Amino acid sequence: MLGIDNLVFIAILADKLPPKQRDKARLIGLSLALVMRLGLLSLISWMVTLTRPLFSIGEFSFSGRDLILLVGGLFLLFKATMELHERLENREMNDGGNKGYASFWAVVVQIVILDAVFSLDAVITAVGMVNNLAIMMTAVVIAMGVMLLASKPLTNFVNAHPTVVVLCLSFLLMIGLSLVAEGFGFHIPKGYLYTAIGFSILIELFNQIARHNFMRHQERRPMRERTAEAIQRLMGGCRQSEVLNSKSSEVAAIMPQETFKDEERYMINGVLTLASRSVRSIMTPRGEISWVDATHPLDGIRIQLLDTPHSLFPVCRGELDEIIGIVRAKELLVALDHGIDVATLASNTPPIIVPETLDPLNLLGVLRRAKGSFVVVTNEFGVVQGLITPLDVLEAIAGEFPDEDETPDIIADGDGWLVKGGTDLHSLQQLLDTQELVKPEDDHASLAGLLIDQKGQLPKAGEVIEMLPLCFQIIEATDYRIDLVRVTKERQKDEEE
Repeated sequence: MLGIDNLVFIAILADKLPPKQRDKARLIGLSLALVMRLGLLSLISWMVTLTRPLFSIGEFSFSGRDLILLVGGLFLLFKATMELHERLENREMNDGGNKGYASFWAVVVQIVILDAVFSLDAVITAVGMVNNLAIMMTAVVIAMGVMLLASKPLTNFVNAHPTVVVLCLSFLLMIGLSLVAEGFGFHIPKGYLYTAIGFSILIELFNQIARHNFMRHQERRPMRERTAEAIQRLMGGCRQSEVLNSKSSEVAAIMPQETFKDEERYMINGVLTLASRSVRSIMTPRGEISWVDATHPLDGIRIQLLDTPHSLFPVCRGELDEIIGIVRAKELLVALDHGIDVATLASNTPPIIVPETLDPLNLLGVLRRAKGSFVVVTNEFGVVQGLITPLDVLEAIAGEFPDEDETPDIIADGDGWLVKGGTDLHSLQQLLDTQELVKPEDDHASLAGLLIDQKGQLPKAGEVIEMLPLCFQIIEATDYRIDLVRVTKERQKDEEE
């Protein structure tokens, strides 16, 4: 029991050495402790004289043992305080960014001094328990053998858990204080110290169990998700309240928000959240697709092509679900001028069709095979739900790029925003700096879908739906869809004050 504090401090001191020298330092330290204790035991007659008073100062008389305890206790208080300060200030790294190792013999000298203090206390306790020298020496040898076996595992455990190191240094402060008190003649029963130490170890055990369970829970989450969260915190992409509540304190502590511009943060967030999005949130929805009906008169098709700024068109037979192929606008115009059948031309480039359940990352490979064209998204019944171009993926990452005939989905309006009902929730969430709009379990991908889900039915123009701290006012709506919504954000109380 009296050797544990010695072993803990040797473990802390050995960690200051290069890895190759740590085992050697532990072996030397414990060997010196053994030699010192056996030597002290062999000088029992001298040990008895250590308890005789040498001089007095006022009410206090001091023996040789008291002086050793005073010096050792003060050294222990000083050394433990310095170690604790270094740990709390995190000064283990030098200016070069590498860990600065201590001198081997400097560490050994400190171990010798500590061995002298702890050995004296242990030997005096042994002398008080029995009168047989052989029994005392045998006990010391056995104890040192156990400590040698336990030294390396204990050192690895202590140095792998920063909170345990701080706890051990706190124990040493308490032991140093008790040595100083005993040097002045105030005896503190060891039972009190061991009870306090045991209770603290129990609390730390609960802390380690909780941390282990937290890390085990974190390991169940996909590595990509954890990495994305860490990078978003590093960029300052999370709100301050979320950072303060975050378990990843080492990431939350370095939040250089000025390092990244808003556009950079937006794009990085777009990249990191791409895999978690659905194809439906990226695609151009069915209602916004411009398509060519091969059954229409040629003059009508020509006028449609000239009035629409798109360069690619799906050519269909009578309805959008009957797609014949994908053709470029200039090729269609040339075909019309030469009297070539539109359906025949379109059949040469059949569409690439993907299901709406396709993972967005796998979608990138499909778009590469499309070679500049777009892919058509269908549901399980073969009904066209939308189409996706490379530009749609770019917009999901970098923000909206409106066509000539389009207005932006989100427009600033005083203290709020005018937002189209079909606006992608991920884009809106990034703009509003909130995490409340997109949830993995939800089946909707647009603002209109969110509001319909919240209301339980299609809202009417003029209705207000609150999702604190956001407020949604329906500006334009028909019997079939929500066209325009005004979004405002409730000001935080601390901002108002």
